[in-house]
Amino acid sequence: MSSPRYIIARKTIKGKILELSEKERDLLEREYENFQRYLRGEKSVPLYSATQQVADRFLKRLNGKLKEKEYPLMLRNDKYRIDIKQYPYVFKIPVYGVWGGVKVLITTHEPITSDLKLKEAKVIRKGDEWFVQICVEKEVEERTPKNILAIDMGIRWIAVTVNSSNPVPRFYGRELRKVRGHFFYLRRSLAVKRAYNAIKKLGDKEQRIVSDILHKISRRIVNEALETDAMIVMGDLKGIKEEDRGKVFNRKLNGFPYYKLSGLIEYKARWLGIKVVKVNERGTSKLCHRCGSVGIRKGSMFKCEACNYTCNADYNGAINIMKQATRYMRIAGASLAWP
Repeated sequence: MSSPRYIIARKTIKGKILELSEKERDLLEREYENFQRYLRGEKSVPLYSATQQVADRFLKRLNGKLKEKEYPLMLRNDKYRIDIKQYPYVFKIPVYGVWGGVKVLITTHEPITSDLKLKEAKVIRKGDEWFVQICVEKEVEERTPKNILAIDMGIRWIAVTVNSSNPVPRFYGRELRKVRGHFFYLRRSLAVKRAYNAIKKLGDKEQRIVSDILHKISRRIVNEALETDAMIVMGDLKGIKEEDRGKVFNRKLNGFPYYKLSGLIEYKARWLGIKVVKVNERGTSKLCHRCGSVGIRKGSMFKCEACNYTCNADYNGAINIMKQATRYMRIAGASLAWP
C-alpha cells in the first residue's frame, strides 16, 4: 500500500472592515493613497518599508503595464496580524510611522481556523467601505481517484462535463449566457445615450451576478467529483482566444470568463484533496471520439462522416479530453467504465 500524498491547497478568505474611527480611517487612507502614488513613480512618499518591497515586486511583474485604476494595498504575510481568538477578528494593518499598525475589526465569509497558514493579504477600498482578502493555505491529503470527470469549455455552454462513472453529460451555462446577453444589449443602448456612469455601474452589477453564477457552477462540478471519487480533467486554456472566427463569435468568446471558472474549480477541488489535471486541447473539438477521424462542427452539433456518428459538439470534446487523461488513471491503478 502506497503512502498518502499531500498537496498544498490555497484559497482566499474575504472579509469586511467594520466601522472605523476617524483616526483609523485617516491612517488607512493615507497608506492606501501613498501605495497608489508609489506604484505610479512617486518613490519619496511615506510608505511602510515592507509594503514598498511588495510594491516593487508587483511593478516588476506588471512589466510597465500599469492600468489607470486603484490597486489593492498589498501586505506581506509576516507584517500583518490577525487575532482569531475572538470574533469579529482583530486585524492589524502595518502603516508608516505607527508602531503596531492600525487595529481594525473584520468579519469574514468563513472562519479563519488555527490549521490555516496565513499568506499575503490585500486591503481594498470600494466607495466609503473597506474590505480585505486574505490568502490562506493548508496541507491536504490527495485523494486516489477511481473515475475521471472531464470538462470541456465552450461558447454555448461554458462547461460540459462527462464522468467515466456515468455516460450522461451535464451542461452548465444557460443562465450565464442569458445574463451576458442581457447586459451586452443594455450597455449598447446606454452607449448610444452616452450614459457612461450608468455603464460603469451596470458593469459592476453584471460582474457580481456572473461571479455568483460561476461559484455555483464550480461548486456543483467539484461536488460531483467528490461524490464519484473522480479526478478533474480540463483542457489547457492557453490560446483559447487567439483564433479569429468572426466579430460576433469573438465578442462572445471574450465575454466568457473561462479562466475565472477554471481557477474556481481548481482551488475548490484542491482544497478537498481532489486531483486536477490540465491536458492539451488540440484536436479535441475536431476529432470524433468514436473513430478518431476529423469531423465537422455545425453550431452545437458534431458530425463524423467517416462513421456517420452525430452528437453534441461539447460532449464530443469532453470525451476526447477524458481519453487524454487515461494515462493518469493507469498510473493510479484504477479501471474505467467508459461512457
